[in-house]
Amino acid sequence: MSKSEKLIDRLGLEATIRKEEIPDIDLYMDQVIQLFDSKFGQSLRNTDEKVLTKTMINNYAKGKLFFPIKNKKYSKEHIMLISLIYQLKGALSISDVKSTLDPVNEKMATKDFHLEDFYSAWVVLQQKNAEDFLEEMRGHEDEIDQLGVEEDLKHILLIASLANMSNAYRKAAELLVDDLIAKEQEPKQ
Repeated sequence: MSKSEKLIDRLGLEATIRKEEIPDIDLYMDQVIQLFDSKFGQSLRNTDEKVLTKTMINNYAKGKLFFPIKNKKYSKEHIMLISLIYQLKGALSISDVKSTLDPVNEKMATKDFHLEDFYSAWVVLQQKNAEDFLEEMRGHEDEIDQLGVEEDLKHILLIASLANMSNAYRKAAELLVDDLIAKEQEPKQ
């Protein structure tokens, strides 16, 4: 197994909650947290980190990142939205996450929008991104090997390169959020 494959394995990029893995019955908050821990726990950097906490979920609800819960239970749709929030908050501010998900929450109020279809499309993209990332990592290792840098500095170059790419992806996502906000603020015709 190459360094890239080992890193990919540790990252848990393919970890996700598929719609068929979400129970059809509504869950209490503790059950939601257990579901997320079981799916994403292995990808945490250290044991002090938490995938999801009651405070996080309560803050998402207070911030109106998803529609209100009923009887202290979370529906399949809530879990899908919390999963999207979980993925987005790693790169975007909570304000940007809210702006990104506002159109989804608005569409949920219509009868012709099916969150399950949208969420399934997201899972397909997520899995494709994991595959693309592995290929990209292999390419980075090959490029760094060809630069003739001392062996002990190759790891540092890889870190710097990944941080640079991460910044580019985050900035691109932020610009797209800004475009989304501007579009929402345009007068409706």
